[in-house]
Amino acid sequence: MHIGATSVRVKNRKSVTGYFHFFLKGKFLEVWSRIFKVADKQEIWKFAALRLIGEVVTLLVVSESSGSSPGRSGYKMAVASDGELCGSIGGGVMEVSLVERAKSKVQGPKSKVINQIHRRDVDNASGMICSGRQTVVIMRLTAADVDAVNSIIDGLRQRTPIAFEISNLGFGIVEGTTDGSRRYFSKTSETEFVYQEKLGEQQHLYIIGGGHCALALSDLASKLDFRISIFDDRPELNTIAKNQFADAVIIIDSYENIGEHLPQGDDVYVVVMTLGYRSDAVAIRQLIDHEFKYFGVLGSKAKMATLMKELRDEGFDQDKLARIHTPIGLPINSRTPEEIAVSIAAEIIKVRNA
Repeated sequence: MHIGATSVRVKNRKSVTGYFHFFLKGKFLEVWSRIFKVADKQEIWKFAALRLIGEVVTLLVVSESSGSSPGRSGYKMAVASDGELCGSIGGGVMEVSLVERAKSKVQGPKSKVINQIHRRDVDNASGMICSGRQTVVIMRLTAADVDAVNSIIDGLRQRTPIAFEISNLGFGIVEGTTDGSRRYFSKTSETEFVYQEKLGEQQHLYIIGGGHCALALSDLASKLDFRISIFDDRPELNTIAKNQFADAVIIIDSYENIGEHLPQGDDVYVVVMTLGYRSDAVAIRQLIDHEFKYFGVLGSKAKMATLMKELRDEGFDQDKLARIHTPIGLPINSRTPEEIAVSIAAEIIKVRNA
């Protein structure tokens, strides 16, 4: 179908490991560690489905967390009856303790909620001293749950939203969370609780411009739960042909109409990195009135200062211009396309997790 643009879908995913072979420190460490925490979202469920053939698998899910807890809401781990495990709920002595409990959880209630406080000399101390706290839901899965697990795998494979629920009543697929959020947790008594989570595609990254930096960012963002769309006006661009990470590549006639192609919303992230100053300015003018979760523009500090002044002089709203992240990315002195991609991805993660 052609509506002023041509769409080409691509599916292959490649490793992001090579992007991290440089030194990061200080305030960036937490952001980068979260990148490493993001594993293949199907992996833990595939592990569970395979081991549920003839044995019990214990699923651990962080239902809520606060402070400096190493385990964040949604972190998961599956533990087989022989002790083999997949995933993580934060690591450290706290995780080791819960793994041991999971290995021995073959009797008693199928599900349980455990509160952990990461301080010394308190009730429910986790063994860690990082001053945070987290709540972990433990669910014993059996062969009766394999259909639900396979439904989750199918949803993730097809990148279609699917939600599951763990409660004192059991484990299963649900239509969505009670309050419409991505994750929902409620505990009404020591034995009654419900945890719900929506999986599958939640957020969309639109990259305006398909050059080398877009290729590197597509590769990295494909590991971070984004559906990725690339827009460019150069159909013969070699980096477009090389981009096997985007879900859609859209060749448009002009950036003058880019606003017609992008939706608005709290799950929309936009990065502008076109061929040059003038086309960047065109894209900004078309998108400035849109509401996005994140809106960033690639360019040097001097270039972007000049462009922002130009737009202010044209009468564009100062508050709307101030929402644009530019120069884009966290300041890690990045130079190569791969390093620039890491910088941008880190800033996007920071906004997403705020």
